[in-house]
Amino acid sequence: MKLLITVEADVSSSLEKVWKYWTEPTHIIHWNFASDDWCAPRASNDLVKGGKFSFRMEAKDGSFGFDLEGTYNTIDKGKRIEYTMTDGRKVQVFFSVEHGKTKVVESFEAESENSEELQRSGWQAILNNFKKYAESN
Repeated sequence: MKLLITVEADVSSSLEKVWKYWTEPTHIIHWNFASDDWCAPRASNDLVKGGKFSFRMEAKDGSFGFDLEGTYNTIDKGKRIEYTMTDGRKVQVFFSVEHGKTKVVESFEAESENSEELQRSGWQAILNNFKKYAESN
């Protein structure tokens, strides 16, 4: 059984806005990276069951970059997204409204190359960047 890592954030924005910013490429390119020395120059997203996505993440200095790609297994608008990355790992993202904020909970199967803590902190940093973007735009 693969190790499941969970990160979460409470976003001070409406569920509708959070869903839109999470799923539309015009917004994804503004938040889908872990630190200010990285960027997301392009994103494509076919948000339907069986649809594919590709999100480019790269260092601003051009020293490193990669494409996060996968296929959607479940889309429950405003509630849940499940997908499988090209390496076979599964990810679930849940959206809910609690205490006037939109809670985003993301769980993913760990890979074996990096430590659990490194993976958790990286995914949490991206989620924190999403929260900052969604709350300020």
